[in-house]
Amino acid sequence: MPFELNFTPAHELAQRIRSKQLSPVELMQACFDRIDETNEVLNAWTGVRDRDELLAEAREMESRIARGEDPGPLAGLPFGVKELEDLAGFPSTHASVPFRDHYPKGDSTQVQRLKAAGAIAMGKTNSPEFGYTAISKNLLFGVSRNPWNPERTPGGSSGGSSAAVAGGQVPFCTGSDGGGSVRIPASWCGMPGLKVSFGRIPMGPFEMLGWNDTSVYGPMVRTVRDAALYVDCVIGTSESDPNALPHPGYSYVDVLDRLPKDLRIAWSPDLGYANVEPDVRRGCEDGVRAFEDMGYKVDEIGHIFDDLGVLWGRISSTGTYAQIYEKLAEERDRFGHAFLTGALTAKKITWDKYGDAQRARARLVNQLADFFEKYDLLLTPTLPFDAIDARGNWPTEIDGRPLKSPLHVVPFTPPFNLSGQPAMSVRSGFSDRDLPIGLQIVGGRHRDDLVLQAAYAFEQARPWNDRWPVEVAAMAV
Repeated sequence: MPFELNFTPAHELAQRIRSKQLSPVELMQACFDRIDETNEVLNAWTGVRDRDELLAEAREMESRIARGEDPGPLAGLPFGVKELEDLAGFPSTHASVPFRDHYPKGDSTQVQRLKAAGAIAMGKTNSPEFGYTAISKNLLFGVSRNPWNPERTPGGSSGGSSAAVAGGQVPFCTGSDGGGSVRIPASWCGMPGLKVSFGRIPMGPFEMLGWNDTSVYGPMVRTVRDAALYVDCVIGTSESDPNALPHPGYSYVDVLDRLPKDLRIAWSPDLGYANVEPDVRRGCEDGVRAFEDMGYKVDEIGHIFDDLGVLWGRISSTGTYAQIYEKLAEERDRFGHAFLTGALTAKKITWDKYGDAQRARARLVNQLADFFEKYDLLLTPTLPFDAIDARGNWPTEIDGRPLKSPLHVVPFTPPFNLSGQPAMSVRSGFSDRDLPIGLQIVGGRHRDDLVLQAAYAFEQARPWNDRWPVEVAAMAV
């Protein structure tokens, strides 16, 4: 097929480069060509490094391999860095006009470790302002679009990253997930999207330590093995992140094919409170049958924990407001209106209301502790509908029923940020509009290994890597 290099999984490309079957210069040029062909439509990038510099790095990697040096497990792979993460030489704008000239001191710890593993950072990818919403649109860099259908959003907040990877522009990108920001764009772009356990991948260095314990860094990739390889390269404690977990002591790639035979699996199509479009539910139910076909008994259940309503927003808005309040006096009008409205709700959250939110969060953790005593894995839809319009226009009803809460447009992802459990979206077919559907796999505390194993087994049973949006439609003028 055309553009073969652009849609080959990252782990295969790295192996070809390491074994001298593929030149990193050839791969870099293939990425340039694909970006030139598709980025005018997708708008996945906020900035790309000088191409001569990138080619020089690729040639140096080729020379190192020729000299017999170990190029690292990600040898010569170009990648993008989400706009909300630090990359030396680029401003850390948070996709926000008031921060357009805000330069970091250096790379994030995650980017440092990816580079140390041999990968080459090409530039930064688009996101919504401060990761506020699940569509990647902002006043600084504009609207990103979904390669499956450019009229639709690639999701958010890791939307530029998902568009770049699903669109064949780079083998992988960095992402982050504070309420679904890896899993949502992964679902809408047909990719595997892993939210690791809180602390599994070090964050920082920080300018301000957060207190919400909900957001994590993670991979935007094309296959589950790519996700495991990525995580292997970046995990382990970090002196700049007080929440970073120690290395687990084994490779996630090495244990991928060791899914236990005696798992207890539950499937909840609605968690007892969510509405889901019929075509999405059908696609996810087909994914559930894949586990049954593997020999597992899957119990269908409803209520597991209480509906959190707008709890996630109440907790997350306080941290966002703390990041921007110094800019409000002089640049208030330069923030996006919807973003600012959401961030300013923090001013109405008194400590008693914050305490109520954290008590509700504790109930969630306790309810999930009870659940994971009975089950090893939980399956849910990742989202209740397929990708929405690229500029917004969220539905006011799902399956003909009005929304009971604004957060019911994303009812399945935020709970596991609040609880800290690992969760992963995998492609589970296509909607009636021929757009990707995601099935979410959730594991118990710190069981990133089990989530990856289940996702890998699912990927073998329902392979998706043979279908990608090679032809990206031009936008109507």
